[in-house]
Amino acid sequence: MSAIRKAFLLAAILAPLEAAAQSLVTALSTDRVPILSNFTGERIAVFGVIQTDAGARPKDGWDVVVSVRGPRGAVTVRRKDSVGPMWLNLDARNYIAIPSFISILSNRPLELIAQAEVREDLRIGIDPLIPPQTAVRSAANDPQFRAGLQRLRSQQGLFFQRPDHVRFISPGVFQAQIDLPGIAPLGNYDVEVAVFSGGALVAKNQLGFTVIKTAAEQWVAEAAHKNSLLYGIATAMLAVLVGWLASLIFRRD
Repeated sequence: MSAIRKAFLLAAILAPLEAAAQSLVTALSTDRVPILSNFTGERIAVFGVIQTDAGARPKDGWDVVVSVRGPRGAVTVRRKDSVGPMWLNLDARNYIAIPSFISILSNRPLELIAQAEVREDLRIGIDPLIPPQTAVRSAANDPQFRAGLQRLRSQQGLFFQRPDHVRFISPGVFQAQIDLPGIAPLGNYDVEVAVFSGGALVAKNQLGFTVIKTAAEQWVAEAAHKNSLLYGIATAMLAVLVGWLASLIFRRD
């Protein structure tokens, strides 16, 4: 086949794709979540607009998945086994750089949006975001540790998946709600918004926000970290002072 015919054939193949090319515009309601003494959680809104060059929309519409990942850190999962009358930690697994918070939001169940292989490659879902485990006392990988980790984090409200938390306001405009619990870890959070059509990824965008202590809470945290000895002495003296004042106020004559 001549070079001209190859170029013509390539252009014919790419033309429909270019005509149906899509872009994604997204925004968060806030990029900074302050932690105060009365903090019990926060709700962050995700807004998105799907645009097409030709204005055409797929027949079956779009699917949207919003993946939120919190600060990463190392976690050790231990398993207790009975040894006679006692229960001992006989096996454990280390997880390196695991997200402290994972929230997967979509407009319908993930298995209806894309096949398992596609979700695994794109790291869509809770399980694909958990890195491989490293054995501590055993050389074999055990899926029970992975399941146990997900169960514990889910009970704490740090791992969850919501197949109905992305709502389309109009055919090309959607909104999602990220619910942060009161125990949300401090640090930077990554938000990935992915748009699917017919089981294939057609657009993706990255956002982020920060959870940070402010005002007196930040000052106390920095003082405890930088001047631990003075902070301990001041805390002990404050406790003695409060106890003395309480004895004066509530003493019986």
